[in-house]
Amino acid sequence: MKNNYLTFKKKNIWVFGGAGYLGQSVVYLLSDLGADVLCVDLNNKAQKLVDSFSNQNLSIIPESIDINNTSQLKEFINKNVTKNGVPDGLVNLTFSSTAKKLEDLSEEDFNFVNSKGITSTFILSKEIGSLMAKERRGSIVLFGSMYGTNVPYPDVYKEPMNKNPIEYGVGKAGIIQMTRYFAVHWGKQNVRCNCVSPGPFPNLTVQENHPDFVGRLAEKSPMGRIGQTEEIAGAVAFLLSDLASYITGHNLVIDGGWSCW
Repeated sequence: MKNNYLTFKKKNIWVFGGAGYLGQSVVYLLSDLGADVLCVDLNNKAQKLVDSFSNQNLSIIPESIDINNTSQLKEFINKNVTKNGVPDGLVNLTFSSTAKKLEDLSEEDFNFVNSKGITSTFILSKEIGSLMAKERRGSIVLFGSMYGTNVPYPDVYKEPMNKNPIEYGVGKAGIIQMTRYFAVHWGKQNVRCNCVSPGPFPNLTVQENHPDFVGRLAEKSPMGRIGQTEEIAGAVAFLLSDLASYITGHNLVIDGGWSCW
């Protein structure tokens, strides 16, 4: 029986949005477990992240691209597949949102955000998943949200905080459904597709500037605290690994029990 289920040695994993708040821990853990990680993000964020890990023996290659530019995205995929081969795993943590109140959200805003968030995820997953299917192996982990299945709890969002915007939740719900579709479409080609839906994981800026809001989030959680980034990274590694070899089409909610009530 295998005893190396949770190892990624000689595995090539692409992580989009890898320099973000949640993405950094994902990139670090996968690399620490032996993966060669292609860390992709906007501008020069991925390079800065790699520089911060420079004193550690990690295999992380930084790349910059805006995946909302789908023509450039296809070129990017072709270039890196030619250079490094079809990835064994794909993780996409990117998202789009306006952060506007419902009353201020226009038709143009709604369409713009979801043409970005949903369409870019579709193109990225379709292009790489199709290549994985030809090789009859691969694992994809997309990112939804607890707000793809639940609506914001109003009492948590007191001034000056705005409720999590509607277009964000709609987009995440679409990605959760997209996950199921891809899982069925490529199931017989041994390509798995799963989704991670984080609950209360406010970033460091929010934690520093809005401690009262963070406190209300913690109180709403049955566990009495907000999530830590490592708890997302562990779930992603599990879903990518052989430990999850018979799991596909699943939306793994990591919310400290938030959605229990």
